[in-house]
Amino acid sequence: MCYEDDSRLEQFRQFRKEVRGSNDYLIVGIDIAKEKHHAFFGTATGRTLFRRLIFDNTIEGFEKLMDKTQAIQSEHGLKKVVFGMEPTANYHKPLGEHLILCGKMVVLVSGVSVKSNRKLLDGRWDKHDDKDAANVTDLISQGKCQFYEYPVEEIRDLRDLLMLKRKLRKQEHGYRVRIRNQLIAQYFPELDRYSGYAETEAIVRWCLDPSRIAGFENDQFETIVSTGRKTLAKKKRLDDIQKLAIASIGCRMGEGANLDAKIMVEGLRHIRKAIKTTDDKIDETCKQFPEYDYLLTIPGFGPDVSSKVLGAVGNPHRFFNQTQVLKTAGLDLSANRSGKTSHNAVPVISKQGKADLRYALYQAAWIATTRNKDFKAYFAKQLQGREKEKGIKTKRWVKLSAKLLVIAWTLMKNREVFDIKYLQQA
Repeated sequence: MCYEDDSRLEQFRQFRKEVRGSNDYLIVGIDIAKEKHHAFFGTATGRTLFRRLIFDNTIEGFEKLMDKTQAIQSEHGLKKVVFGMEPTANYHKPLGEHLILCGKMVVLVSGVSVKSNRKLLDGRWDKHDDKDAANVTDLISQGKCQFYEYPVEEIRDLRDLLMLKRKLRKQEHGYRVRIRNQLIAQYFPELDRYSGYAETEAIVRWCLDPSRIAGFENDQFETIVSTGRKTLAKKKRLDDIQKLAIASIGCRMGEGANLDAKIMVEGLRHIRKAIKTTDDKIDETCKQFPEYDYLLTIPGFGPDVSSKVLGAVGNPHRFFNQTQVLKTAGLDLSANRSGKTSHNAVPVISKQGKADLRYALYQAAWIATTRNKDFKAYFAKQLQGREKEKGIKTKRWVKLSAKLLVIAWTLMKNREVFDIKYLQQA
């Protein structure tokens, strides 16, 4: 994998070390909006050079920002410039990408920092665009900013595909819930116990009305709704459904309800086809990275988990240590330690990270400890003497999730296949 942002990362680290009190930097804090952005120009020593520049979210507006930046640099003899912004939806991305492609240093300021620092500017919580831009500048001058990651195009494509898959999964779940809670619950409640079977969707699509099902001959009903290979279990299931339809308490169905059922099932099937297409594209994209093959060697890591880890980590060399990696997934430990009770505080995971990555890692941990003999032995050893402790298995699976993420990061960084020694060293 070619990492285009390695040099930018080194520049950012150097900037964090030397920015406080420096007379070399022009700091441009930008409050991001959908149509117009507000910029504040200052220095790391607290000087205000230009209080308010409003520019459009267009190429002309970006050029206006660059022209003003160059003029202030020349006027005050500042050698370097850094642009900072608070991430706001996706509105900041066009400006961030434009500045990076122009060779400028770009940093991010977290929303939590902006909110906490706002009242420190003048002792009030008053909020407006000009003040927010100055707030961003003040935080950057203290070094309280984050690296603006702009990875290679393949990683960006992978992240877009993973986001698309996440959206499609939500839509699929929405269709399934509506079919079950709006259609089946109203017109054929007894069918709910068979939800999840392929033939149930066919029943909803073609003949959800119980009175119609009751009027079919056995073979006719089976021919209409049966999908795939015919089995005795499926035949018995359809017979039971037909018997339930005879005495069903469901409401009468009209043409509108039949059309609704048809559209729902067809929409669900369309979403599933889109998910399959997206999965194929994700697999195709992941195979461009040699790190993907190393991730697949970890027990519990299939294509889905490996793609999510690869997309989240991106460039493994941008992390200094495993603590930074764990923060990406929100698996770092946090506790409120203060006063006499500080020694009794119980650390818990922060959950200030990627929730879908945490879920994927937890599933990988569960699968590894149930199907791999080495992980089974390791997990049994971790539970030894604590078997009766409430929730201990969940805690140990979460702990193992964190270990697996660190192992995955190590394999990506070193380009090595999995070895059981990593489980003991993690």
